[in-house]
Amino acid sequence: MFTRPALLVATSCFTAILVSQVFAADPDLRRAELEKQLAPFYEPPAEFAGQFGSYKSPLKFADGSAVKSKEDWARRRTEILKLWHERLGPWPPLVEKPKVEVLETVQRDGYTEQHVHVQVSEGSTVADGYLLMPPGEGPFPAVLVPFYEPLTSIGRGEKGHGTHDYGLQLVKRGFVTLSIGTPGSVENIGKETRQLLTEAGKERRIQPLTILAYVSANCHTALAQMPNVDPKRIGIIGLSYGGKWSMFSSCLYEKFSCAVWSDPGIVFNEKNANVNYWEPWYLGYDPKEQRKEGVPSDAKPRTGLYKELVANSDDLIDLHALMAPRPVLVSGGTEDPPRNWTALNHLVQLNDLLGHKHRVALTARKGHIPTPEALELELAFLEYWLKP
Repeated sequence: MFTRPALLVATSCFTAILVSQVFAADPDLRRAELEKQLAPFYEPPAEFAGQFGSYKSPLKFADGSAVKSKEDWARRRTEILKLWHERLGPWPPLVEKPKVEVLETVQRDGYTEQHVHVQVSEGSTVADGYLLMPPGEGPFPAVLVPFYEPLTSIGRGEKGHGTHDYGLQLVKRGFVTLSIGTPGSVENIGKETRQLLTEAGKERRIQPLTILAYVSANCHTALAQMPNVDPKRIGIIGLSYGGKWSMFSSCLYEKFSCAVWSDPGIVFNEKNANVNYWEPWYLGYDPKEQRKEGVPSDAKPRTGLYKELVANSDDLIDLHALMAPRPVLVSGGTEDPPRNWTALNHLVQLNDLLGHKHRVALTARKGHIPTPEALELELAFLEYWLKP
C-alpha cells in the first residue's frame, strides 16, 4: 500500500504522463486548458483590486517625474537595475562558458539523471546539482530549481515529495531541469546555508542575495549552452529560501523568461519571522556590525541594506518591476497571503503601461508548503509560458 507521500508522487507522475500525451496529441487544446486553469489567478480579490498600499510606485523616476510611456520605462528600468546593483553590491563578470562536470549518469524511469558540478564563478566555486533530461534531442524548455540542497528538488530528499520536488515534476512534463543547492556547500562540507551565505557576504562585502542571483545567472548560461535546451525558454522556480533566491535572480537577470516565486515573502513584514530579509544571510549584511538573529527589536536592531531600505520607506516593489513584462506567479501561502496583491498591483499597472495583460498571478494556500493543488498550478504556469 502507498504511503501518502508515495501516493502523491505516483499520482503526480501519472498526471504528468497523461498531460504529456494530451499535449502531444493536441498542443492547442492543452494550451487552452492551461489558460482556463490559470485565468482566475491573474485577478486580485475584490477587496484588493486597485489597491496599492503605502508602497512607493516604481513608475516614478528618482527625480519624481512620472513614467508615461514604454520609452520612459526603458530608462526607468535602467535606473532601477543600477540602483539595486549599487544597493546589493556589484557582480563580478559573468562566466562566459560555465563548465558542467558530470559526476554520474543514471537512467531513471522516463528521463536521464546526471549528478553535476556547475561552475558559478570565474574561480573554482561550483554549485552541486542534478540535471534531469527527458528523452529526445530537444530543444526543450528548461527550469532552474534552487534550494538548500538539490536532492529534495529531484524527489530523493526526506521531504518535498509531491509538494516541491520541482525538478522531478517538470522533467516528467518535458522540461530539462537543473536543481542546485547553496553555493559553497561543496567546498565547505558540513556548513549549513545560513553560515555559508553570511561568510560569503563578509568575504565579498556584498549582500548574500545578490551572490545567489549571480550564481543563477551563470547557471542560466550553462543551461542555455546545452544543445538540448532552448535558450529563449528558461525559467526559474523556488520555495521559501529558494523563492527568495528565485525572485532576486529573475528580477536581476533579464534572460529568465518567466518565474515562480513560491511563498518567499515578496515584501518586508516584521510581523512574520519567516520573512526574514533582515538577517545577514539575506539583506542584513553589515561590514561594521554583526546582528543577533531574530525579528528586529531594540535588542536586535536592523543592520546593513535592510536597515537603509526600511529607514527610507523602501521595499521590494521596484525590484519586482524589473520582471516586467516577463510573467511571474507568486504561489502564496503563509508568507504571501492575498493582501500582497497590494504590492503586485504595482507590477500589474506597469504591465498595463507596456501593453500586456495576465503577466502577474497570485495563488493562495493556508500553509507554507505547497499543497498538491498549489504545485499543479505552479507547474501549469511554467508549462503555459515556457512550452511552445
